[in-house]
Amino acid sequence: MVYALIMAGGIGSRFWPKSRIDCPKQFLTFFEEKTLLQTTIDRIRPIIPPERILVSTNADYVSLVKEQVPDLPDENIIGEPVARNTAPCIGFASALLHHRDPDATMIVLPSDHYIRNDDAFLKDLETCVQLTEKNGDLVTIGITPTRPETGYGYIQYNDQQKVTAGDATAYPVKTFAEKPDVQTALKFLQSGDFLWNSGMFIWKTGAILNEIKQHLPVLYHQVELFAEDLEKHNGAMRQETLESAYTSCFSVSIDYGIMEKSGNVIVVPSNFDWSDLGSWMAIYELQSEEADRDGNILNSENVLAVKSQNCFVDSGSQKLITLVGLQGIGVIETEDAMLICKLDNSQHVKDVYDQLKGDLHSKYR
Repeated sequence: MVYALIMAGGIGSRFWPKSRIDCPKQFLTFFEEKTLLQTTIDRIRPIIPPERILVSTNADYVSLVKEQVPDLPDENIIGEPVARNTAPCIGFASALLHHRDPDATMIVLPSDHYIRNDDAFLKDLETCVQLTEKNGDLVTIGITPTRPETGYGYIQYNDQQKVTAGDATAYPVKTFAEKPDVQTALKFLQSGDFLWNSGMFIWKTGAILNEIKQHLPVLYHQVELFAEDLEKHNGAMRQETLESAYTSCFSVSIDYGIMEKSGNVIVVPSNFDWSDLGSWMAIYELQSEEADRDGNILNSENVLAVKSQNCFVDSGSQKLITLVGLQGIGVIETEDAMLICKLDNSQHVKDVYDQLKGDLHSKYR
């Protein structure tokens, strides 16, 4: 059977001031009436029903998940007691699914991506499932780059070899590359054998657990203890066991801990439009069709733009906001905070969030 794990534990700090610690990005709406989490789950419902969908999130957000996805079984929501990055998240979820179904195929998806062409996306997922079930590979989806992007990781693949299963085709991965500088990103683009790293994975639970055992033995020990407790309590996931296991792990990403080290990784180039929604610039770009003749996107009732181009305003207040002689500026306002930034530097909003830790400003996090 095919299952899905939706990773929904982040805080979305690059989307401050809208994304806050009590309601981060994945629980917000941006383009549609539904939140990013709801949209992610709705996207896969045609091939995976709610009883086979897990959501791993911060323990503080379990109630938000229940509220936004009420048909998701309570036992399918994993409340992470502390943040430990993606490898522990995937490791413990894999153990839970493996206990329920030792032959489980697992699709791992972030909760906060934007995807157009749902049909093409589902077809690509089915291709990945076909490949991993035939060959036992760790499969990831790569996005064909359209520009020398410095905000994404990259995957280099061997375009001289193909891995097939029926009509499904993938390529062996040569290497994973961290976020590059502009010149390196340009070289990646020109080479023709690099894809953007989407952070989406497909594998058999047994295969990923074996990789964790080989490459992350400390994590695997905690996963084993968690699995033993599941067995002892007839598959019931006890929060005290999860807390003990999580707090005993170190923070590591699945990319660094497993994917960069394994010799068993293949990549499927995507056939759908994708954005990881990494900054306010990404929101501006995805709403470009709504821009006025000066390239401005003004999501507010009271905005006056004079001799200003390519600006983005998002405000629910009744205040008049005026822009004069500005280029590429973002203005995002909430009830208690306002962000003004250059859109092409909006990834650094995370630095603002990180500085809001003192007693004076912590209420704005």
